[in-house]
Amino acid sequence: MTGAPVGDDHVPVATTDVLVVGGGPAGLATAVELRRLGVARVTVLDREGELGGVPRYTHHTGYGWRDLRRVLTGPAYARAYVALAERAGVGLHAGTTALDWAGPASLLTTGRGGVVRWDARAVVLATGCRERPRSARGIPGTRPAGVLTTSALQLAADVHRLPVGRRAVVVGAEHVSFSAVHTLRRRGVPVAAVVTELERPQTYPALRLLTTGLGAVPVLTGTRVSGIEGRRRVTGVRLERADGRVTTVPCDTVVLTGDWIGEHELARRGGLAVTPASGGPATDQDLRTARPSVFAVGNLVHAAETADVAALGGRHAARAVAAHLRDAGRPDVAGLTVRVEEPLIWAFPAILHPGGGLPRGRLLLRTAAFRDGGQVEVSQDGRRLAVHRVRGLVPNRGLALPARGLDRLDADGGPVTVRWTP
Repeated sequence: MTGAPVGDDHVPVATTDVLVVGGGPAGLATAVELRRLGVARVTVLDREGELGGVPRYTHHTGYGWRDLRRVLTGPAYARAYVALAERAGVGLHAGTTALDWAGPASLLTTGRGGVVRWDARAVVLATGCRERPRSARGIPGTRPAGVLTTSALQLAADVHRLPVGRRAVVVGAEHVSFSAVHTLRRRGVPVAAVVTELERPQTYPALRLLTTGLGAVPVLTGTRVSGIEGRRRVTGVRLERADGRVTTVPCDTVVLTGDWIGEHELARRGGLAVTPASGGPATDQDLRTARPSVFAVGNLVHAAETADVAALGGRHAARAVAAHLRDAGRPDVAGLTVRVEEPLIWAFPAILHPGGGLPRGRLLLRTAAFRDGGQVEVSQDGRRLAVHRVRGLVPNRGLALPARGLDRLDADGGPVTVRWTP
């Protein structure tokens, strides 16, 4: 840190080659890979008091197989990445929040030492994603205590060891929903019901069985929460079935799961184009945003995939960041926009450059509706590039397609179209 004044505010300045905002798996994996590639100064900032991201307080196992080649619990996985970053010589700054941009690759931050301006040659946004709160979901009723998201539940239950209720209803039926069921039952809180507006759960049958047991927790499909009751504390939720029947389930805790959106506030403040359906900045296959020298990785751009997928994407981006620092990266050109047709809602990457490799060699898709079987076609200007047979489409679960056919993209052609057909 130079301590040089900036303008009239005398804000101290710190410099680094690459500034990574976010100390979860994607950010830490990016930083470690950058150091392996020979980048001298890599700095990671995170607003939390500890680095490691969401896995810090997700105490189930299953982390790390694809990236670390071993299976770990969430906290052990987080510790492993922090240790890798420390050994690699990454500058780690917990308890530091990025406030705003101070230039194309500069950020104003605040932490224990006050406000600092960080000047970098490249910035990597790895701010992750969050579940939409009740206000964004439009659930009516009173405003009592006891309404949580999954992350708030896990933070309270597994980090602060606080009581989280006596009887709960979980809203949502995707992977994270059943993780919430697991957390509640492990803390001795009965789950009255898992509720989803969709016609079936979106998780794997094995995960559902492991967490809910054989009928121990009812899963109510085609059901929406039409109201939350209670004054100081939740006393129940009103459930409305597709046939119009309304029932009230007594409970003192409601856990709102899924419905992910990228933590895009910093990206928006930087004027980066945001993909409405995913909530994250639009990037190409090297995780470049529209702003030169700014990259975005992890669940900020594809909310919400598993931690190891986010970490592997960070490693992929690190190679492009290192090339950018060597002035050997791809020129800043517009690229080809990827468009999807219903029931598909978004694709990652959102921009393609001919000849470039995709993160993990996959095109990632999301759907708004179930579809059984069929195929996904990738085309450009009516020219079919690839056809992928699929078992089906499931909302709230990523569909990863091989990059087959994308080597035939025409740089001077129109957008790339991705559609599902029966």
